[in-house]
Amino acid sequence: MQRNLQSIFDITAYTPADDITHIQSGYHLFDTVSASKRISGLTLFLFSFLNTLQSQNFQNQLGSWNIINVKLTVNNKWSLFLEPQLRSLSFYNQFHYFEIKGGATYNLNSNFALTAGIGSYNTYSEGGNFKIPLKQQEVRTFVQLVMRQRLEVINFEHRYRAEQRFTNNGYHNRFRYRLNTVVPINNRKVVPNTFYAAVWNEIFFTNLPPYFERNRFFIGGGYEVNEHLSFQSGYVHQFDYKINDETGRDFFQISILLNFNLKKNNQEFLPSVSD
Repeated sequence: MQRNLQSIFDITAYTPADDITHIQSGYHLFDTVSASKRISGLTLFLFSFLNTLQSQNFQNQLGSWNIINVKLTVNNKWSLFLEPQLRSLSFYNQFHYFEIKGGATYNLNSNFALTAGIGSYNTYSEGGNFKIPLKQQEVRTFVQLVMRQRLEVINFEHRYRAEQRFTNNGYHNRFRYRLNTVVPINNRKVVPNTFYAAVWNEIFFTNLPPYFERNRFFIGGGYEVNEHLSFQSGYVHQFDYKINDETGRDFFQISILLNFNLKKNNQEFLPSVSD
């Protein structure tokens, strides 16, 4: 009995490492609970979104937006990209748009990057699949600056782009700003085997009245399978403003993101399309 009491009140059995163990255990529990809440929220959103897609009326109004983005990282400074896109005005019907573009990116540092690119953009007449005549044919060049920020587990990407558009309707300038937000769900960073939520909004301006041209909004999520492959899908609403003519379009967007490295790169791969 005396030995048992002595073992209970023996303060020499305590070490500071016990506090560290308790803190680490509590932090791991908090992290697990937070991840569970994020997974539950994403699951609820996807369930509601899929139920909405089942509506026949919504399917008739919802277009499809399909993207394959291929990125080749040459080294810590340089990377190349190629991105084809295919869009339809109805749910995988009435395909009316195709584009393919590519370019090169130079990382100034871990937070800033410069990109230059060129692409071909083709818009067909509405009412069928690739219905001719073409409404617009375009060759476009662009330059952009990307600024990255991180707040706890939230990744922010600011993209500033200037476009030079050579179309069959003449030459046009356009300027774009996109704020992209990526939040990992079951990890603190977007690493292999990570689910993530993504939200972005982009505004389009021209140098001619009425200046404001378009707004795009995306909400969805994705999964990074490994350091080379990610999938992303979600809902896009596009609002086009023209004098006496305001129109809105809704799309189901799905993206396949491929990332290849010629040299080992320690920078975190954040899923993002080049569009």
